[in-house]
Amino acid sequence: MTFLCVGLSHREAPIAVRERLAVPAEALPAEVRRLKALPGVREALIISTCNRIEIFAVADGRSAGEEILSALGPVAAPHAVCRFDEEAARHLFRVAASLDSMVVGEAQILGQVKEAAALAQEAGTLGPELSRALARALSAAKRVRTETEIARGAVSVSSIAVQLAHKLLGSLEGRSVLLLGAGEMAQLAARELKSHGASELLIANRSAARAEELAREIAGVPVSLAELPSLLERADVAICSTGASQFMVTRELMQRALKARRYRPIFLVDLAVPRNVEPTANELEGVYVYDMDDLERAAAQNRDLRQSHVGKAEGIVEEELRAYLLQSHERRAVPVLARLRAHAEAVARAEVEKTLASMHGLDERHQKSLRAMASAIVNKLMHQPTSRLRAEAGQGPLGEATAALFGLDEPGPQPMPLPDPAPDPAPQPLPEPTPEGAVLPFKPFKRKS
Repeated sequence: MTFLCVGLSHREAPIAVRERLAVPAEALPAEVRRLKALPGVREALIISTCNRIEIFAVADGRSAGEEILSALGPVAAPHAVCRFDEEAARHLFRVAASLDSMVVGEAQILGQVKEAAALAQEAGTLGPELSRALARALSAAKRVRTETEIARGAVSVSSIAVQLAHKLLGSLEGRSVLLLGAGEMAQLAARELKSHGASELLIANRSAARAEELAREIAGVPVSLAELPSLLERADVAICSTGASQFMVTRELMQRALKARRYRPIFLVDLAVPRNVEPTANELEGVYVYDMDDLERAAAQNRDLRQSHVGKAEGIVEEELRAYLLQSHERRAVPVLARLRAHAEAVARAEVEKTLASMHGLDERHQKSLRAMASAIVNKLMHQPTSRLRAEAGQGPLGEATAALFGLDEPGPQPMPLPDPAPDPAPQPLPEPTPEGAVLPFKPFKRKS
């Protein structure tokens, strides 16, 4: 069994590539089912955000990674990274803990991982192995947020947008802000811009009801997308985060708006993948367009401020990862160990009963002593094989040799319990984590309506 991750993020691919691979939310269930149907894939999960498209899967072997990469298409191949087993698990843990985010310490990725898990569960592609990995990854993420200061004062995408708006426009007092779409990051940016003095929040969304609802939440004004040309004439800052597959704000539209604005500068923050603003609009005088790649470069300048906390966070992730890997190894070792112990106990029990049958008149106390002696012999003989098999998770050459030498794959006598067995001195598996807010593998996450 192989745990793998195939995909790319803002670290490996520019936004021009990421937007071609992004999967719309409504298409995610069908896409994750398509991936699970690939040869050798047993479980699958897709994390698709503006900064990454990554598939985590449990498969019969590493060759499934090539199948998934091929399914992503030729656009992904030059940029995608394939990770396996420990490396793949470590990446999942780091992603959930926001150590691989554009803005280290931001909280949004944790919700996105939970949402991806909920979608996979509803689609029937989330199995026990991925569930256990996710539960432990969420436990690590919670510890990182509570035991370090990595999230305290973290520079978010919204705060970066405000910083850039200040640099480009000067004071935000009395400025008008337009929200195209109702995305979470856009809402955060709008709230922060308003706290810095913006006087007007205009909300245009495909769903008029959602625009009105959001307007009530953030004290804004709902407007119609049909009014976009006049809204661009009116706004000083536009934050774009719609799910449109084509440009909402084109170069031509901005050229017309600029004339009406008398070339007053406008700041466009494009948080969407695929992008909402035509990149060439940035070439126009007085138009400043910042997409996710531009915000990534701005965020990089602030990372050193939290670098002292990153080391501790990485240590927590490694600690949780080691515990998860130990559990996984011991679970995989159980089948060979169980069959070996059952075989040993069955042989010992048969020999004890044969001996007792030939020793007429032995009282109950002596019979019990003889059975206890047989149990002790089994435990002593099993101790070293148990330790070695657990060390290689029962999946390597020792596990295969053990099964072959003792004929463990062949039908044999059923194990019979021995009374009062001595305790097994080998280490026992750690308990499963039950992090707050994560109820995998039972009913993991409730999706937002």
